[in-house]
Amino acid sequence: MNEIIAKLLNLPAKAVINTTELLDEGCTIPFISRYRKEKTGGLDEVQIGNIAQQYDRLKELSKRKETVVKTITELGKMTPALEKRIADCWDATELEDIYLPFKPKRRTRAQVARELGLEPLAQLIMLQRERDPERTAMRFVKGNVKDAAAAIKGAQDIIAETVSEDETSRNRLRATFKREAYITSKVVKAKQDTDEAAKYSDYFDFEEPLRRCSGNRLLAMRRGEAEGILRVSINVDDEEAISRLQRQYVHGKGECQQLVEEACEDAYKRLLCPSIENEFAALSKQKADEEAIGVFAENLRQLLLAAPLGQKRVMGIDPGIRTGCKVVCLDAQGALLYHDVVMAVGDRGNASAAARKFADIAHRFAAEAVAIGNGTASRETTDIVKQADLGIPHYVVSEDGASVYSASKVARDEFPDEDVTVRGAVSIGRRLMDPLAELVKIDPKSIGVGQYQHDVDQSQLKKSLDRTVESCVNLVGVNLNTASEHLLNYVSGLGPVLAHNIVEYRRENGAFTSRAQLKKVPRLGPAAYQQCAGFLRIPDAKNPLDSSAVHPESYKVVEQMAKDASCTVKELMQSPDKRKQINLNRYVTDETGMPTLTDIMKELEKPGRDPRAEIETFEFDANVHTPDDLIEGMVLPGIVTNITKFGAFVDVGVHQDGLVHISQMADRYISDPAEVVHLHQHVRVRVVEVDRRRNRIALSLRNVE
Repeated sequence: MNEIIAKLLNLPAKAVINTTELLDEGCTIPFISRYRKEKTGGLDEVQIGNIAQQYDRLKELSKRKETVVKTITELGKMTPALEKRIADCWDATELEDIYLPFKPKRRTRAQVARELGLEPLAQLIMLQRERDPERTAMRFVKGNVKDAAAAIKGAQDIIAETVSEDETSRNRLRATFKREAYITSKVVKAKQDTDEAAKYSDYFDFEEPLRRCSGNRLLAMRRGEAEGILRVSINVDDEEAISRLQRQYVHGKGECQQLVEEACEDAYKRLLCPSIENEFAALSKQKADEEAIGVFAENLRQLLLAAPLGQKRVMGIDPGIRTGCKVVCLDAQGALLYHDVVMAVGDRGNASAAARKFADIAHRFAAEAVAIGNGTASRETTDIVKQADLGIPHYVVSEDGASVYSASKVARDEFPDEDVTVRGAVSIGRRLMDPLAELVKIDPKSIGVGQYQHDVDQSQLKKSLDRTVESCVNLVGVNLNTASEHLLNYVSGLGPVLAHNIVEYRRENGAFTSRAQLKKVPRLGPAAYQQCAGFLRIPDAKNPLDSSAVHPESYKVVEQMAKDASCTVKELMQSPDKRKQINLNRYVTDETGMPTLTDIMKELEKPGRDPRAEIETFEFDANVHTPDDLIEGMVLPGIVTNITKFGAFVDVGVHQDGLVHISQMADRYISDPAEVVHLHQHVRVRVVEVDRRRNRIALSLRNVE
């Protein structure tokens, strides 16, 4: 398997072998990429993730091969050559083709014909030597075979199934589909004029070569098909495909040849084409899923790694019209101090009174920043907060998924005595302080940074998003004494049980004073400790290395460095001059190589550094509040809210995100919008078109100063 993975991913075989061994030992991807660089040759997390994915796929294929061998052996049809071919096969499609003639199936027409004793007749017709096949067929007229025509028809059914199960036939048709297939979408006439069909109008009469069909278009068509609005099919030129198949099997002219021609046509229409069409439908859907999941995962990564405000006292506001603005005040650790409702906008709102109330609350609780949700009435509420002149920065925060959190068991456990509106406002405030710590409490699918998340393979989506969350949590690191159970759950080597046990231990024994204390947590054994310790930080710990990303297994190396420099570890961390004097080559051993030593020195320079960017304030154009305020050609500030393969959505402050199509992102060709923008980036865009009928706003990044 390792050689196959190495070749497939174009990676050194030794690195792949070591990586799969570490995976088999139960090591996590973040741990391997961060602390086992000597073994992997410095592979990054993406490369290790790809190895893990291919390793899992090949292990599943290996299990399938065992099933195939067992079934064929039990049928008494296994041969040494067939067994070797299966053993050497590492392609799922090829394996299923090998298995197809032996695979248990429903009682087919061919099976019925075989039971009637017509297989010898089928073989004679396939040889195409009989001058009078009808006379030959008379020898098989007996029992339920009433006449020669019935015998020939049964023989043709056997020939058709044989042709459809032949590997060469299937591979040639696959090649045809790969080169020539086109995908077609037609509207269901009865649904054409309905409101729900309007969003699929681009696909009412659509045709495109399958190889050129983008993932987002394919998923849109498949969704329309699932909703009963579209009929989608994948086709090739049937006549040409049948002709190719017949040329493969028909030799010369005559009555037998005519019968084989008819059987080939039947094989194509009834068995072969539907099978390969389904295969390509599944393959194209799988490819589209992978593309959509990849975009979703990257967007989620950018969202989770958004700049944090840090431990500041925050006033969080969840804007509302009819029910007012829900206001909360949080301390620097995110604990709820106060909540209230302020009628700021709408018929019952009073802007001046609301501004005074906001100012009073912010002053009373010494707020250092304001977080305002970006939902309904966000612009109006922001204007009132500015009117209040609080003297502290305000930030507009995405509230996607806040309602999901507020109604969840997690929120009920945190705030059993508060209603959903208060919990939602708390989530908005905490997202400003630390987006990662708050967003891990929400199902990633509810955060709203993907497309077609309900249409893609759900198990693959979950696996990808969970891996993304795990990667982000371990990249940033976690404060062992303040992290929630949900955040700890994603730390390398932990999981729900150990995360819960850590929180319970902390509650019963007080704050952790050292990483070594983790060994006292129930059920947290040596293996889990090895995986998690480097990612858990204890600020202001007695041992300064406990607040860094240096793994405890490397503490002795750092202590030796400090001893050689005639100073303490703390002094070594604080003195650039002392660190410059260290010759890393002196500390290279079989266990600790140069990659680890280099990482240690970087960590000593900036212990526990946060890789996330600094937070920035943002202001929408003060003259634009609704789509009616937009004029073609105007240039506006905006925030990137979502990225897809076909473009990026940008909020310009009018309660309706606009689309910057990929063709409008740069003055050069780009294949992926992520080359130009990232999530929550502050940009300036030009209004290209406002389609009020379809509620669409077209924007451009081109030629914008």
